[in-house]
Amino acid sequence: MDAIIKTIETYPIIPIYYHDDPGKCIEALERSYLAGIRVFEFVNRGEKSQENFKKLIDYRNTYAKEMILGIGTIMSKVQAGAFIGLDADFLVSPVVLPEIAMVAEAHNKIWIPGAMTPTEIALGSNLGAKMIKIFPASVVGTSFLKGIKPLFPHLKFMVTGGIASEAEVIKNWLTAGASAVGLGEALLKQLQNPEEFHKLISQFIL
Repeated sequence: MDAIIKTIETYPIIPIYYHDDPGKCIEALERSYLAGIRVFEFVNRGEKSQENFKKLIDYRNTYAKEMILGIGTIMSKVQAGAFIGLDADFLVSPVVLPEIAMVAEAHNKIWIPGAMTPTEIALGSNLGAKMIKIFPASVVGTSFLKGIKPLFPHLKFMVTGGIASEAEVIKNWLTAGASAVGLGEALLKQLQNPEEFHKLISQFIL
């Protein structure tokens, strides 16, 4: 588990992606890997989530073995168990739910719950989370993270939600204390221009 968190800190830009088309999913993973990304979050937001995640795992195991592949938008213990069964490396939730924490702990999996208040952060920590997702990060801003970090010196923080895929914006979050920055559509649009995508990503590989 600690090795996965270390990898997240070493490769702090995390694409967050979903598509119904498995070919698009594999393309996003492949281009991310070639750009130097080593942590990828697929999201459980469509009817083909499990089917396509399994295809991504198969692709990763053959062609992108260094990629840490997790699943996001986990909202229940049933979903957590299903994706753990598909060999997800970590689980991400937009909420803090004890039932998900219990499943993650039982299977020795990293669980990253989403939080927006000190109380939610403390609850996630008390349930065993070593990393907390500040979500939606664009609502609270970098000043919130700067203010909250000293209260939880033992925790790592991921920020996601409405963050622009611009070098200065990402740097501001990392300077504020984020261990990782999750980027969705804004980042993945840049997949269409691999050189620019790689240029952006290479600035943040430690």
